[in-house]
Amino acid sequence: METKTNHQEAITVVIHPYFKGIKTGDTTLLGQTFHKDALLFADINGTPYAKTRNDYLSGVATRVSPEKSGQSFESEILSIEVINSIAIAKLHVRMYAFNYYNFLTLHETDDNWLIVNKTLTNVID
Repeated sequence: METKTNHQEAITVVIHPYFKGIKTGDTTLLGQTFHKDALLFADINGTPYAKTRNDYLSGVATRVSPEKSGQSFESEILSIEVINSIAIAKLHVRMYAFNYYNFLTLHETDDNWLIVNKTLTNVID
């Protein structure tokens, strides 16, 4: 098992546009961080949902972004683990009334990291 800690920086290059796309509502930028067949699963206040990448991007496109609404937006990378061409990133995102924890699974193909799966939940403070 080879751990590629040197790829953590490359992964942050994907995560920062992911954060920016969520904050600004830029679905082109956000879409570039996801594999075309990525799936998203969530538990938001006890309500589960599952979406495709395209369904997720459509939802982002139809909502008012935190930036345009004047709402605060906080994001941080809590951890990144890399083993070979697979990575897991644990993120924290606060926007609107939500306190999201995101777990992104990323896969490296042809020296390019993309999100292949996103799971998230809202933690009530």
